[in-house]
Amino acid sequence: MIAELGHYALVLALALSLVQMVVPAWGAAKQDPVLMGVAGPVALALLLFVSAAFAALVAVYVTSDFSVANVVENSHSQMPLVYKITSTWGNHEGSMMLWVLVLAVFGALVAVFGTNLPDRLKANALAVQGAIATAFLAFILLTSNPFLRILQPPAEGRSLNPVLQDPGLAIHPPLLYLGYVGLSIAFSFAMAALIEGRIDAAWARWVRPWTLAAWVFLTLGIAMGSYWAYYELGWGGWWFWDPVENASLMPWLAATALLHSAVVMEKRDALKIWTVLLAILAFSLSLIGTFLVRSGVLTSVHAFATDPARGVFILGILTVFIGGSLLLFALRAGELRQGGLFAPVSREGALVMNNLFLTAATASVFVGTLYPLALEAFTDSKITVGPPFFNLTFGGLMLPLVFAIPFGPLLAWKRGDLLGVAQRLTLAAGLAVVAIVVTAAAAGGGPITPAILIGLGVFIIAGALTELAERAGVGRVPARVAWARFRGVPLSALGTAVAHLGVGVCLIGIVSESAWSLERIASMKVGDTVTIGTRSLTLDRLENRSGPNYAARVAVFDIRSGGTPAGTVETSRRSFEARAMATTESGIRTYGFSQLYVSMGEETPDGHLSIRATWKPLVTLIWLGAVVMALGGGLSLADRRLRVGAPRPARRRTPAAVPAE
Repeated sequence: MIAELGHYALVLALALSLVQMVVPAWGAAKQDPVLMGVAGPVALALLLFVSAAFAALVAVYVTSDFSVANVVENSHSQMPLVYKITSTWGNHEGSMMLWVLVLAVFGALVAVFGTNLPDRLKANALAVQGAIATAFLAFILLTSNPFLRILQPPAEGRSLNPVLQDPGLAIHPPLLYLGYVGLSIAFSFAMAALIEGRIDAAWARWVRPWTLAAWVFLTLGIAMGSYWAYYELGWGGWWFWDPVENASLMPWLAATALLHSAVVMEKRDALKIWTVLLAILAFSLSLIGTFLVRSGVLTSVHAFATDPARGVFILGILTVFIGGSLLLFALRAGELRQGGLFAPVSREGALVMNNLFLTAATASVFVGTLYPLALEAFTDSKITVGPPFFNLTFGGLMLPLVFAIPFGPLLAWKRGDLLGVAQRLTLAAGLAVVAIVVTAAAAGGGPITPAILIGLGVFIIAGALTELAERAGVGRVPARVAWARFRGVPLSALGTAVAHLGVGVCLIGIVSESAWSLERIASMKVGDTVTIGTRSLTLDRLENRSGPNYAARVAVFDIRSGGTPAGTVETSRRSFEARAMATTESGIRTYGFSQLYVSMGEETPDGHLSIRATWKPLVTLIWLGAVVMALGGGLSLADRRLRVGAPRPARRRTPAAVPAE
């Protein structure tokens, strides 16, 4: 009965999304406030019914209702409760339900918190949200219904893919979807503004907080996915330029460019055409990512669907929304009046340069990801575009950008003094030089490039701190006054500095892990020892353990550093009988910001065990930097001036009549 209620709720949600798509848009065209006012209540009702359908899907998983085909394929009665819940979105049908739920949440948030929006803009934006919801609800009901029954239910399910039975998967997809789908709000605002033919600085202020919220979630989602792949897949890496990884990176890059472009538009009423185009492209890249994961065109550990019919349906959605939005943009772009002018050397100019490099980097990832697919589709030839291409093109484009990060916030609006900014960054540059020298000396020879990149990371961090010191007047005013000024720094400015600092931290982690990792691959028996760097690993014992739905073979290692005990680390291979699959659980021991990473392979009949041990210096800075970036975005979002958007002008009050005496 629960499955039928969930299916019925989906059908009603589709009907509501059609109402949300048509009625407010008609009201906006006719300037009918009653019809436009329908958008808010319908968006809330849509969230109610989508939530009911999603809750029903969770319920059939938790109760192990094996009369539902989706539950049979992706659950098992012996799975822990947390994995029964995460199984809800650990498959194609359930993940699309999560996609639509997040879409409905954002639409409802606009309805509730968009009270300061102009009525026509709000009505058209929610109508576009309704159109997106209609397309994906129809996709679910017609090709990916999660509530389909089977006539002869089996006694047990096939279980969730063992690779996905991990706490990280309870966090990664929801965060990623909050970012992916959150960009739909910027898209809807862009479409609404183009329909109305009015785009101004106030529009940029309305769009920026929604984009910033999506960017924060997408940053955390990508970081969580990277760390999950690092420790769960047993590969020992944090980024492989997998096509589905790239599918999440591209909208993140576009959203980053959109945030910086919206700042220029808000402050100077400039870059209107560019900002609107970025709003379209950011969500379009999210849709393309959805297509890559759900269409079956990719073979990846991240990909779900293999049904061509689903791919064709999503391709149709892409054609309508991406093609339609770009067509509307082409028709309206010529009507948009450009705003204020600015000198090339200015904060606006720095933000424009930021946009150029970010979009070029996005294009390089886009070409490297989709070119092999297009070539195979048209010529039946297969090629592989791997890390060498991406490292050269993407890395080459990002390095000038990150070098320029400390300069931008210190430049004045409209016309800046580059020499003056360079002088204020003298201390930061000096610290970077010291970092280069110390790093090169510690490395004991070898290429100088990693040391230079470490210095660049230090320069970015010191530059962010310099920006805050300049705002507080450190060195120019008494300490008490400087502290008072620092406390008065707007949260948006503080958040920008923190986010930039996070970029520097992340860069140091990436360079350190890539340049100075040490790896040993060995065949060991109990009692054998291998040395990696200054540490030694001794295989202490092998033992069997049982989990709720798996059997594990566990290897326990003793770690010594310079002859002194430094803890233990365990790695295992888990066998899942229901799926007839095995997974490798890596053993990780953290020392400061560095990690010792151990994974085991096959065990031979004579008791030898193949192991791979890797020393990863400062690797945790990669994810710490991403968290710091997201924290910076959160601080900016907490700035009330940004959070409330552009308020409506206050009505001039008519003075009360003075009574005659």
